[in-house]
Amino acid sequence: MRKWLAALSMAFALSPSPALVARAVDAAPATDTTWMTVLLAGRKIGHLRIDRSRDDHAVTTTQDLQIELDRGSGITPMGVLTRSTETLDGQPLGFYARSSLSSSDSIVDGERQADGSYAVTSTVGGLPTRSTLSWPAGALLSDGQRRAMAVATRQTGHYTLDLFDPVTREVASVDLEVLGDESVQLPDGPEWLSHQREVVQTPRGVQRMELWINARGETRKGSLDMLGHELVMLACSQACALAPVQDIDLLRAAMVDSPQPLSAAMRQGFLRYLIHTGDDDTRPVIATDEQRVTPLGHGDWVVEIGDAAAGGQATPTLEDTQANAWLQADAPEVRALAAKAAGGATTAQATMPRLRDFVSRYIDRHDKDGGYASAVEITRTHEGDCKAYAVLLAALARAEGIPARVVTGMVYVDHYAGNARVFVPHAWVQAWVDGRWQSFDAALGRFDSAHIALDSGDGDPWHFANLSNLLGQLRIAEVAPAPGISPAMLRGAAVATRDW
Repeated sequence: MRKWLAALSMAFALSPSPALVARAVDAAPATDTTWMTVLLAGRKIGHLRIDRSRDDHAVTTTQDLQIELDRGSGITPMGVLTRSTETLDGQPLGFYARSSLSSSDSIVDGERQADGSYAVTSTVGGLPTRSTLSWPAGALLSDGQRRAMAVATRQTGHYTLDLFDPVTREVASVDLEVLGDESVQLPDGPEWLSHQREVVQTPRGVQRMELWINARGETRKGSLDMLGHELVMLACSQACALAPVQDIDLLRAAMVDSPQPLSAAMRQGFLRYLIHTGDDDTRPVIATDEQRVTPLGHGDWVVEIGDAAAGGQATPTLEDTQANAWLQADAPEVRALAAKAAGGATTAQATMPRLRDFVSRYIDRHDKDGGYASAVEITRTHEGDCKAYAVLLAALARAEGIPARVVTGMVYVDHYAGNARVFVPHAWVQAWVDGRWQSFDAALGRFDSAHIALDSGDGDPWHFANLSNLLGQLRIAEVAPAPGISPAMLRGAAVATRDW
């Protein structure tokens, strides 16, 4: 299963409070290009090109990240291009993002209106949706961030900042510590740079990134952990950045070893897992109606999985039934397919197994190297990996009025890609059936206690940005049969995990 590209598409820019921006001095030329090479575990996987141009009225910053991942059966190219337009003092005017996750690009285009709001057009699978965005107070785009970074290089200390991501259209609140100046060895020679540490509190824990910044606020080096390895971006020449990529076994890096074989009989009953992350700030799994989570401290967690019982997670919201850019439940082809698959069933209990079995047959070209496609794309191509099965099933469920979510997690397999007894990244669907959330796996045709849910959401691939780093930290120390999970136990688990 392909790792979420969002972990690679970070913009190496940050900003202290907006009050500091006015003090930044911009001595940049009219046009400036920075090239960076992208390395994972010391192996080259791609490049980043940053172009910044300015005229008498505005600054336009374009960042183009291109990576190629060797998945064992060939090279999978992926890319994210973002463009921001700002006033000369760093105030936002517009933004654009194009993500190459499947055969069709997903595009976000936001333009500032006369009243200060932004008209946003999102296009996924060739289908546009339009909305209005009120700009988050204090949030900065690329050049505002760069200008603020230049100020931050002048003295050590701590800063708090808000970064706007054009891809997700979300704001990340970031803590920044300026550690001081250091000599940093880059491919084209050493540079004297400001070392800054960026800490982002995400719903899944803390993400840290090390940055080395020059006096103009340009990032010359950045690093963070991904899949248990170091991901590094280094400024260098164009020839260095565009050098050929190198092979790296990312598939194995995303797997988690099982401490013992899990028989079919064990997987049909309740299972208790002891999961270790080594970091109390990182919550590895979510509580669901099928999954009870108990923190033990010191990065250890007990996870018990079995039949669904109401009370483990919140009841559905209106959003769980609505169409969105990826789960296009209101598209005519999706609605027609859902009606055909349901076959006249009138209850969620009767409909969901029919939808699951239909999707299992409908996707008849399994593409384990595929990108992340929308429901409409999948109806046309009939192909994809586990993500495609989950996205299409969730869209069909919503088209039939059944609340549904896409779950990302891990599933146990006896053998996979030459490895034995491993948990591999996987996706499936939760649907609201008989007053509780129940899981349906169209890719495997069944759900059992060897499915460990790490996150769930609305089908947007960027929702799961932190999972690539989580898979690198997670270790399953023990697995054993467990007693049945009662509704009272699940309610207790929901309370215990709400504070995280």
